[in-house]
Amino acid sequence: MEILLTIWQIFKNWWWLIAPLILYFLARFFYLWWIRWEVWYPKFNWILLELKPPKETLKPFKAMEDIFSLLWPIYDGPNWRERWCEGELPLGGGLWFSFEIVGMGGEIHFYMRIPEFFRNRAESAIYSRYPEAEISIVDDYTKNVPQDVPNEKWDLYGENITLIKPDSYPIKTYQQFFEERPEVVKEEKRIDPIDSLLESLSKLQPAEQVWLQIVCNAVTDKEIPWQTQGRAEVKRIGEEVSKRWFGEEKKPSIWETLITGKVPAAPPPVPAKPWPPGELMPKEQELIQGIENKIKKWGFQVWIRTIYLCKKEEPHFFGNYKIGRGYFSHFATEHLNGLIYWGATRTRVHYWMRDRRLYLRKRKQLKEYIQRFPPNFPWSFKGEFPFPHIFSIIGYRTAPGIRGTFILNIEELATILHFPAKIITPALPYVEAKKGGPPPTLPVE
Repeated sequence: MEILLTIWQIFKNWWWLIAPLILYFLARFFYLWWIRWEVWYPKFNWILLELKPPKETLKPFKAMEDIFSLLWPIYDGPNWRERWCEGELPLGGGLWFSFEIVGMGGEIHFYMRIPEFFRNRAESAIYSRYPEAEISIVDDYTKNVPQDVPNEKWDLYGENITLIKPDSYPIKTYQQFFEERPEVVKEEKRIDPIDSLLESLSKLQPAEQVWLQIVCNAVTDKEIPWQTQGRAEVKRIGEEVSKRWFGEEKKPSIWETLITGKVPAAPPPVPAKPWPPGELMPKEQELIQGIENKIKKWGFQVWIRTIYLCKKEEPHFFGNYKIGRGYFSHFATEHLNGLIYWGATRTRVHYWMRDRRLYLRKRKQLKEYIQRFPPNFPWSFKGEFPFPHIFSIIGYRTAPGIRGTFILNIEELATILHFPAKIITPALPYVEAKKGGPPPTLPVE
């Protein structure tokens, strides 16, 4: 009791110093919420563009990589005044864009959602690499379904995608999607994984829809040190190779020191010699080359999610919710990296209050898809759960270090999302011939 009285006396006399320290974090959260989402964000008007690809293109991967490179300048890292006085988001300025592939009852569409002021830049980038493509403003397709799904007529399944390993580890890219067949011409060697996705989407029933969304937010190493982590990982691998090549002196244990009375000598410095190429294992060589190739190109903070919608009373195959998951399995390798569903966000619940929690999780997934916000928004813009161990107790399968946003460079993004080399399904509308415009010298009066 005396201890409690002492604490009360301290708080009674010093509350004016303690209270601001306690209330600071709460006031900071509400101030940033207000200045960002009530003042700054509503200034921008977002539009949805439908992209109709050409029927055939020779270099779809490289062309799309160049497009992502041309779109990276949407980055607008804020300074202190812009962050705290104007409300700009700290990661890249928060002016992201999204590419979306949608299958609706057997029809397939490519979309791009951007801020309206960025339209000219985006269209110029696409036309410069795909001059036969067509781009037009359309209404948001997410408004064509009830906004209160799940309900009596509609149901959904949703999940976010995350990386298996740290950001600096690369996924399998288009450089590796080639067949070793010298008897065929070069362009026919290419294996395009997006063909399998389009084929699956073309087989959806009229009562089914699959939405795949890839949101890209340009960032630098200063904001998310993925390039620094990559260089540190290369250094770590080099140190392991050096130890394997030169050996490592065994240090005497503490018991040997006490018995013999000898102080452990410092290990000799590792000679500064280049790594012997013959001593690098094939996996190490590929890993080092992959990390160095990833960190030398522009990077985006990315969040990916898939939504499966169906009408309960009409024919559908609920297993089609795995279409997106199956597509992302193309880009995994055991010793590099891969994309996998994040169990903490999938609309499946196994424990207490299952029905209510499942309903709320489905509504949350649909809302975040429509708003194009990262998972767990607004608590963490990196998609992390603030208290992962607590969330694991209440049924979220998550772990420290796993998050809903991650870094992909322009080569990885082009591998995942690009126009097909040759459109082979009638479900995807394409451009047969480019419409010609009037000559620039034509008089207007």
